[in-house]
Amino acid sequence: MLGPSAHKDSYSREHLPGLGNWPEILLDRPEFQYPEYINAAVELTDGLVAKGLGDRIALRGDGERFTYRELAIESNRIALVLVEDLGIVPGNRVLIRSANNPRMVAAWLGATKAGAVVVNSMPMLRAGELTKIVDKAEIGFALCDQRLKDELDTCAASSAFLKKILTFDGTSARQDDLEARMAEKPEDFDAVKTGCDDVALLGFTSGSTGAPKATMHFHRDILAIADGYARSVLEPTPEDVFIGSPPLAFTFGLGGLAVFPLRFGATAVLVEDGRPANLLKTIGELGATICFTAPTAYRVMMAEVAEGRGDLSSLRLAVSAGETLPKATFDAWTAATGVPILDGIGATELLHIFISNRPGDILPGATGKPVPGYEAIIVDDNMTPLPAGEVGKLAIRGPTGCRYLGGDRQTSYVRNGWNLTGDAFSQDAEGYFHFAARADDMIVSSGYNIAGPEVEDALLTHPDVAECAVIGADDPDRGTVVQAHIVLRESVDGDAALIKHLQDHVKSVIAPYKYPRSILFTKALPKTPTGKVQRFKLKAEKAD
Repeated sequence: MLGPSAHKDSYSREHLPGLGNWPEILLDRPEFQYPEYINAAVELTDGLVAKGLGDRIALRGDGERFTYRELAIESNRIALVLVEDLGIVPGNRVLIRSANNPRMVAAWLGATKAGAVVVNSMPMLRAGELTKIVDKAEIGFALCDQRLKDELDTCAASSAFLKKILTFDGTSARQDDLEARMAEKPEDFDAVKTGCDDVALLGFTSGSTGAPKATMHFHRDILAIADGYARSVLEPTPEDVFIGSPPLAFTFGLGGLAVFPLRFGATAVLVEDGRPANLLKTIGELGATICFTAPTAYRVMMAEVAEGRGDLSSLRLAVSAGETLPKATFDAWTAATGVPILDGIGATELLHIFISNRPGDILPGATGKPVPGYEAIIVDDNMTPLPAGEVGKLAIRGPTGCRYLGGDRQTSYVRNGWNLTGDAFSQDAEGYFHFAARADDMIVSSGYNIAGPEVEDALLTHPDVAECAVIGADDPDRGTVVQAHIVLRESVDGDAALIKHLQDHVKSVIAPYKYPRSILFTKALPKTPTGKVQRFKLKAEKAD
């Protein structure tokens, strides 16, 4: 049964899946006992000021930093602009488009204080990709870093929903529209008293079809990932300094680089350039203690340290997610740095990590054990639990769970009260979970989820491409890369120049990180008698 709602715009609640299709939500532990009304943004800002941490640094970026008191005021003024100038009401959807910087976090918190349902979007998305998100969630308002406005303007020009965009300057180098309006607002705002199970966040994820799917998360969900995973695994204190590479638009990044540090009065260092070299440099300069990134980045950083470039001595924990952490990488990192590296698995559908290794309980090569509050089992296609050592489907339940905004995937993701993540795992006799493979065609490269069909669609818009199929190919540095098998049109020669041209073309159509790093030209694609491309044969050919 859902509790009371403060939303005047009831769109999100009306588009929740039926209660009969929800996973079982486990909230019996003391840390998950939230009041009937709670606003997550107030808890992450004003709540820390009330605890006497107002003068501590909450956020640091390349050109800006906020104490907890300043962050509370900034988010209050943003909320006032949204309510008084844009006329938003609780429940309206607000899109935020920005790279990782303190102003983006302030915008997210301000919109959440105003009772909006926030959609954080990847800065690299193109107009066509933004349009799918805007249309799916019927988003009417946006806050956008002025450096990223062009694609959003193109989206808005043809959108039936997106009509109001305010820009801000994520570098703090100048005042933009949002800051100018904020300057006229007082410091205080009476935040909307949202219900604990009012929708606060829509997390978009692309499945194997490439169609955007929105997962719906409540105010209590945002707090639960901190009070569960972060509290029990990371044990953060106000002395910690968090840093990492994942975009805040990913729930992995939002949790690790905003929710977790702010929940415990720590400092978050936000870098727009998340490449390993810059991450390593910033860790050394600012004394970061907890890092969130993918195995690929850890491999690069430890190689740099081995060559005498960079300093990781301040780190006390390294968190690895986005793709499985190979045992070889674990061993090399531990030998090079002595810093515990924690593998874990999470999902946008469940908001953050639900199985993890933890300090003092690490099994190299394993993903770990369920985070306190979560339960995990391995099942077959009939949802029958499998014995230890046998590979099957990973099923999870806990304080967070999957609720899709519309669509028909809810009934396949949630069965018998369990979340089926789409991963194949086994569990050993000691209770550790071991990753086997993805159960769908999603390509996971350097921590990014990339839908092969979406890359195929981008390639097929090029006049030289007759047919194509995209798979994930093993790569020693990135784990997996996007690989395109392309049939060219007649009289077109496949050479190195064309490969570069096709890669640039994909970057111009969809987010650049999705481009095929490997392109192979072929005379024909393997197909069934009905014409369906047999991608598994392409994968088998690469494995031989």
